[in-house]
Amino acid sequence: MLSLLSQGQYELFVLLLVSIVLSLAIHEFGHAYVAKVQGDRTAEVAGRLTLNPLAHVDVFGLLMVIVVGFGYAKPVPTDPRNFKSRYSTLWVAAAGPLMNLVLAFISVNVLFFLLANGDLEAGPRTFLALLAQINILLMLFNLVPVGPLDGHYILPYFLPRKAAYQYQVLNLKYGTLLLLGLIVLSIGGIPIFKYLLGLAEWVLGLIVFV
Repeated sequence: MLSLLSQGQYELFVLLLVSIVLSLAIHEFGHAYVAKVQGDRTAEVAGRLTLNPLAHVDVFGLLMVIVVGFGYAKPVPTDPRNFKSRYSTLWVAAAGPLMNLVLAFISVNVLFFLLANGDLEAGPRTFLALLAQINILLMLFNLVPVGPLDGHYILPYFLPRKAAYQYQVLNLKYGTLLLLGLIVLSIGGIPIFKYLLGLAEWVLGLIVFV
């Protein structure tokens, strides 16, 4: 993202940064809200049951977004002992990506509706397009079942009990290292997430109904 500043694309830099921060906040709010529904008020007590981005921003994670174009928000705290059922962890983990999907759906359809019904200035058009793309990417990326990503909470529910346990042990030992390795390779220019970008474009096409 720093390259945008060096190229004088200040408006695009701001729109991209706002889109990312808003998308991360929506994602974390989803976790916090469903955690409360499932019986755990830990996130609410910690002040995370809010759409205010300031409650979810991690300073270092935001700096990473600016410097390398990739970062993170503060994870929502939960206490599984308070959950109502054995599926609560699944619902809480899935809530973040689902919120990103909902925001992407709204953004892309509002964009196409406005384009079809008159002129739309460059700023709003770019913001809506960025919001749709970033949220689909966040959804797909967080569903990858490695490291601390949401997908590692979801996958065990779709595996036989023994395989789920073995996966959890392996992910606990190596998942974070694998995720960091993929990110470093991607930053270094190796198109690790090339297929993820292609999948994001395909999913966006599926959710346009205008």
